[in-house]
Parts: sequence; structure tokens; C-alpha cells
Amino acid sequence: MKRRLDPRNWASWKPFGIGERKPNNYLELVKAFRSVKGNRRYAWRILTQGTCDGCALGTKGMRDWTMDEIHLCNIRLRLLPLNTMPALDVSVLEDVSALEGRKSAELRDLGRLPYPMLRRAGEPGFTRIGWDEALDLAAPHLRGSRLGVYLTSRGVPNENYFAAQKAVRALGSNSVDNAARICHSPSTVALKETIGAAATTCSYTDWIGSDLIVFIGSNPSNNQPVAMKYLYHAKKAGTKIAMVNAYREPGMDKYWVPSNAESALFGTKITDHFFGVNVGGDIGFLNGVLKHLIENGWADEAWIDEHTTGFDAVRRELAGQSWESLEALAGASREQMFELAELLGRARSAVLVWSMGITQHTYGEDNVRSIVNLALARGFVGRDRCGLMPIRGHSGVQGGAEMGAYATGLPGGLPITEENARRFGELWGFEVPTAPGLTATDMIDAAHRGELDVLVSSGGNFLEVLPDPGYCREALSRLKLRVHIDIVLSSQMLVPAEGPDGSGGDVLLLPAQTRYEMVGGVTETTTERRIILSPEIPGPRIGEARPEWQIFTELAGRARPELADRLRYAGTAEIRADIERAVPFYAGVAGLSAFGDNVQYGGRHLCPDGRFPTADGLGRFSPVPLPALERPDGAFMVATRRGKQFNSMVHERRDGFNGATREAVLMSAHDADRLGLPDGAPVELRSVTGGRVFRGRVLRAPLTPGNLQIHWPEGNVLLDAGRRSSAARIPDYNALAMITKLPS
Repeated sequence: MKRRLDPRNWASWKPFGIGERKPNNYLELVKAFRSVKGNRRYAWRILTQGTCDGCALGTKGMRDWTMDEIHLCNIRLRLLPLNTMPALDVSVLEDVSALEGRKSAELRDLGRLPYPMLRRAGEPGFTRIGWDEALDLAAPHLRGSRLGVYLTSRGVPNENYFAAQKAVRALGSNSVDNAARICHSPSTVALKETIGAAATTCSYTDWIGSDLIVFIGSNPSNNQPVAMKYLYHAKKAGTKIAMVNAYREPGMDKYWVPSNAESALFGTKITDHFFGVNVGGDIGFLNGVLKHLIENGWADEAWIDEHTTGFDAVRRELAGQSWESLEALAGASREQMFELAELLGRARSAVLVWSMGITQHTYGEDNVRSIVNLALARGFVGRDRCGLMPIRGHSGVQGGAEMGAYATGLPGGLPITEENARRFGELWGFEVPTAPGLTATDMIDAAHRGELDVLVSSGGNFLEVLPDPGYCREALSRLKLRVHIDIVLSSQMLVPAEGPDGSGGDVLLLPAQTRYEMVGGVTETTTERRIILSPEIPGPRIGEARPEWQIFTELAGRARPELADRLRYAGTAEIRADIERAVPFYAGVAGLSAFGDNVQYGGRHLCPDGRFPTADGLGRFSPVPLPALERPDGAFMVATRRGKQFNSMVHERRDGFNGATREAVLMSAHDADRLGLPDGAPVELRSVTGGRVFRGRVLRAPLTPGNLQIHWPEGNVLLDAGRRSSAARIPDYNALAMITKLPS
């Protein structure tokens, strides 16, 4: 890494970017210090001895395996209060009418859940009960019931995921799902199909010194802030950075890395080439780039012939796609497609990075296939400074699917078949069901129809993360039993249980431990496939909170006492040994026992030297047709975006990068001028189908004309709950809407 100053990459000559719109990272440190008043020593131990429970970059305390500098970001600082706050006063739950309507941040600030709590039908609130009573109440409902189990990604370690999915399968169901479904399931589907592995093929170190990094529908400046330090070092090493997105994200344009003297003083210009596209227009743009690669002889035909299959079918598909149709879908010109094609064609190495701007569409799988096609065309897989990277937003996402907490997959990502079910049945000593289970969205549909009896939700909040909150609320109310396992309150816990026929139901709250409280430590799996141990951190403990792995195994053990001895664990080390037996590529996880212990499965690169873990050892090209997107005259494509938040946990009303408040409707200056809408103008967005409504205020932004962005989860009211991708069953977090100016 070059250490000398390089003014060519400076964002501004003004020291510390004075007068520039940007987050104040030093103020964030002060806020974090204030927020953990009374527990600062414990907070410091979490930062210096734990593995970060925020994004999926991964740490050993405040260090990582990519650079010899401090690894610390605002997301991690904002999560500190959740890990250090005292218990809430359970008397506030005796009558929840005073809590209804409060924002999630207000509910979280009440404190940690300390004891099991029960609310029966018709009661105004919750009553404290003991663990035995809680478990004995739930167990009969779980035995032979129509069951759904969902685990969120908020710091959930591999041990919790693994024990939970095993417990659910012992109950006779595969209906266990997790937040990886909502984020990257199209990546999982498309990558397994094309390269045989559902994970990033490279490491973070491959960013630094690569000729080119292309971000597609991804904004790490908001979601993985430490990644911006990696990009600082990449720029110093001569790497060029391109971005394909509907919105020119300010944080990806220029960024001030607070812990690096040069970048903190002068900022860093990040993006060298920006390509603006329509929301949903990625396939049109990327297919156009590949068409140029082929027509200009930039495809590596020798590598393609030796290491891949299906290229001729792709060539024929692209020959039938006119430039006019590609441009219309993409919202970009063929000249812009040529520019990126030339960058890729002349690059000796490149890393392609994408996130939920690519996956959260009804055709998310095809979006990913179009990215894989580009990498295969240039041989950018399986060697240094090259790779495909579906970058993960949360520390629990990669491991969640690999542990088998998936309605459509078993541990190790194996499909649910009779043969695979029999294998795990023999390993665990009980029959494993052979039919795929309900996905997260399927669970809500079944509950709404009265076809689900019990929902166990470990963290998460369906009222915030899924489209159409009103529909989700009705679904939650129709269950006979809801079990919420969490560390803090959420609004979905307060939904009364009316039962499937209005006869009433029960709501049970079970207090969970954080990863830092679990005896024996736990592990997470990062975006770069690094499995890292996070040890137990000495400090205060909350009431009767228990580790989630223990809650799930005890629930299943009481529901099926004849299997209890095959489900219960003596501790997390025993779970890791079970993981290693069930998931061979997690070899070494059983030996992780101390701070910083880690193993990167697959090594630095998957698919080394173009050898793919597919049946024939070849990577697979995919003909990707253009999706049929019809936009009525005057309608806008509306995408939901993330602001100052972690998952659905909103930290600030105003985004430090662009000044957008939570009710902002981001719009191009071209569209705003055309419609006579100044900044701050109140507007109504009404979905083209269904008449769903969002009201907000215009904020001009560098957005591709014809497209709008609103914040998630506030904008979920505009989304159609029925729109999902065909294979991964991921919701579409975009909408077609008309805009109307409201009276001031």
C-alpha cells in the first residue's frame, strides 16, 4: 500500500471537508460515548475483544485481515447501546395501549427484555412468567402444528442458526427462513446455478490493486462504511472504480475516512466512472456491455472455451436484442455501455460487486446472471484481484443460509431432496422432512389465510421489513400463537392475537442474549467467507435472558421429549463440532475457541484457476432475456433506499450524505423542473396497481430521470406484497407510481 500523499485522489482542498455535506464521524464517536454512559468499560471491551455484530466485513476487535489499520464504523458504534443498555421496566408492558404507535427507536430505547412475558387474548398487556411456564405453554402448540420460524440477521451467530434449523426439522417442518432470503437469495440461486458456489469468489484484499472495481446497485458508503477505507487504499494502488446505479450516491462520489489522516483531511474521490441507469434497467445495461465486449473482440474466447459452457447461446440471445431495446430498458445510451465495456475489456483484473439494488426485484436472479456473464466473458474469476462479490449488509446473513436456516435448503446449502434429508436424518438421529418449507413471505401469506398456527420470530419485524405493513399486521393477528425471541421490544410484538377465527391467541416474549453474552463464544461468517470466533465478553447480564440456540432446542425438546437428548447441547463448542460434521466445507470451525480464531473456507479464492465446483467443472453462461417492463405515461419507477440506519433500525431522521429526511422523495432536477416541483414540495405517490399511497416531500438529487427513491421501511406502504421473484421468492422492493403535487 502506498503511504505517500496523492492529491490526485483528494475530494477537496478544504481541511476536513469544512462546508461539505457529509456525516460527522467524530460527532458519532461523541454520541457513542454518551450513549453507553454507565457501561463504557463494557462497551470498550466489546469493541476491542468482540467480532463486530454490524456489517459483514468482519473483525478481530478493531482489526481485520485486509489492512493494518483500525476497523471501526458508525454502524458498530450505533449498535453499542443495544449491547450495553439496562433492562426495561416490565411494568410498561402491563398495558401496551400507551406504546402503540410509538416508533421502533422509541421502543428499543425502553431497554432490554429481561424476562419471559405472556399476553393472552383480550388482555391489555403482558404479564411476567417463568421460563418453565413459557416453554411448557409453547411446546404443545409446536407439536404437529402448522409452524413457521423466522430468524433475522441482527448479529445472529452461526450457532443460533444451526441449532434453530435443527430444532425446527426435529419438529417435522422445513419452514425455517432467515433474512438472507430478503437480501441475497437471488444471488444464492444464480451463483449456485452458474459457478457452483453461493458465495463471493474473492477476498477484500483483492480490491486493493485490482485494475477495476464495478459496484452495481450497491452503496457501501452507507451500508459497509469500513469498505470505504479499503477503497481509499485501492485508489492509492491505482484501482479505477466504476458505479452502475440509478442514483449517484454522494458517499460513493467522495468520502472522508475518519481514521486515515490523508482522507480525513482532504477526503477521497471514490468513483471514477458513473453510469446512471433506470431502476430495474440493469439487465438492459449489462447485456449491452456484454454485447459490446463480444462485438469488439474483448471477450476472452480462449478462457471461455476452456473453462465455460453456454457462451454461444448467450451470443445468439444478445444478437436478437436491439440496441434500441437495450437503451430503452437501461435508460442509458449504447455509448455509455461501450465505455464500461472498454474499461472491462482493457482491464487485466476486475472485481464485480453488487447488493440489494440488484437482488430485490422480481427478476433478481436474472440480474445476477447478467453480472456473472460479464465476469465469465473476461475470466475475472478464481485469480488474484478478480472476483464476483455479492457484498453482505449484515454479519449474520452469509452464515444463516449456510447453516441451513432456509426453507429451501439444508446445511451447507444442499437442496431439500429425499437423499439429502436421509443423510441429515442419519446424522442427527431423527427423520428430516423431504418437502421444502414456507419462506418468510409464504409464512405471512399462510397466516393471512388462516393456514398457519404458530410463528416463532427470532428478532426482525415483519411490519417493517416486508411490503404492505397493513397486510402483515392482519396476518400476524390471525395466529394462535406468536413467539417473539428478541433483545428489545418491536412493534410487531404489540399486535394483539385475535386468532384465525377471532377466538383469540397468545403472544409470548422470550428474552435473548447478545452474541457477547454467550458462554463459550460464537462465530459469524463474513462476506469473504471468513468464519470468526467472537468470545464471551465479561460484563453485566440482563435478567433471565438466554442464548437463542438454547431457547430453540429446549422448545423442540419439550415438544418432542423422545428427541430431547439429540437436540440439546452442552455449549457452543458442541454446536460447532456438530456444524463441522454437517457442513464439510466449514472444516476447522470446531477448533475455533479464542479471540480472533478464524478460518476462511475455500481460501482466498473460490473457483481457483477457472475450476468451478459444478458437475462438469465448467462455469455456465446464461442467456438473459430482457424483462417486460411497461411504464404507463407519466409513471415513475420508485425504488426504496436505505439512509441513516442498520437494517430497519433507523438511527437518524436525516441522512448526513444527502440531507434527505425520512419523508424525502428523491427526484432528478430534470423531472422536478418539468413538473414544477421545488425542493420541499409536498407530493403524493400512488401505485399504478392497487392504489397504495405514500406522501412525502421532494428533494432534488442526481437521479436518472423517470426514477424516484423513497426510504425503506417508510416506503413499504407503496409496495405490492404479491410481487416476488419466481425462484428465490424475494419481495420486489420497487413500485410503479404516479406523482401528484399536494397543497402546501
